[in-house]
Amino acid sequence: MSNSHLPAVLQNLSLPVIASPMFIASGPALVKAQCKAGIVGSFPALNARPAELLDTWLTEIQAELEEFRQANPGAKVGPIAVNQIVHQSNDRLAHDVEVCVKHRIPIIISSLRAPPKEMLDAIHSYGGIVLHDVISIRHAQKALEAGVDGLILVAAGAGGHAGALSPFALVGEVRKFFKGPIALSGSIATGDAVLAAQAMGADFAYIGSRWLATKESNVDEAYRQAIVESTAADVVYTNLFTGVHGNYLKKSIVAAGLDPDNLPQADKTVMNFGSGGGSKAKAWRDIWGAGQGVGLMDAVLSVPEVMEKLKAEYAAAKLRVGV
Repeated sequence: MSNSHLPAVLQNLSLPVIASPMFIASGPALVKAQCKAGIVGSFPALNARPAELLDTWLTEIQAELEEFRQANPGAKVGPIAVNQIVHQSNDRLAHDVEVCVKHRIPIIISSLRAPPKEMLDAIHSYGGIVLHDVISIRHAQKALEAGVDGLILVAAGAGGHAGALSPFALVGEVRKFFKGPIALSGSIATGDAVLAAQAMGADFAYIGSRWLATKESNVDEAYRQAIVESTAADVVYTNLFTGVHGNYLKKSIVAAGLDPDNLPQADKTVMNFGSGGGSKAKAWRDIWGAGQGVGLMDAVLSVPEVMEKLKAEYAAAKLRVGV
């Protein structure tokens, strides 16, 4: 599959995979392991708290990856991506973008709203690119009008904040007007699903929940075990906890004292990233995000072990369909 239309930073990966940034779960240990495995490693800027920690994290990650490159000259090392929440509730946005520009972070993943021109100009000034995540055709068109370089299509079944459209419909319609980089998100947990994403027109699989059940993720052991013990039927789609619809594990909702089958609707005008429904539980920390692909994960592995499995499945799928 030709990748000549892709930015250089995305052309030399060991698999066509971008690891999605996950609140709380994605920290330096996970990102470094993902990049060393040859895929895009990412984390939300807001995971680094207080704000001053973002500079420390990026310094640490970049130094270790450079050391790894020097020790392994033939290895494919994936680029770092940092997720920025473009929303009025994020009072750190200007600071966090400035830190990323200082470190010349090659990929910025913007979420919720299309990034403003000054943010895009700052990232483009040193050759960085911006990928924006969307759940609808309208959002995709608005992001491209704003000047983003690529799109992350968040289809039905994705973990955390997710859309409701079939990936076949979403990718197909976007490809009618956009020929640039596209990553697809939504229940992708195996190597054959990575190939399927490419077959329908995406360039990359955008994988999140698969990394939750790894030894490097920054989550409680109970969360890891809940991932490997759950199936798609244990995932609940609701906007209660943040004001934006997303997928969460039923087990964590029950533990918070709520009825997962009778959750109220949240006020869509409020983005709270916190508690909901009268519960003291907080999204991401207590209410665990997860995609519908959890039923395909049956063990807690290290990132290298997950990558080995994904590569084998991807190669087998290519043989199966004669690619």
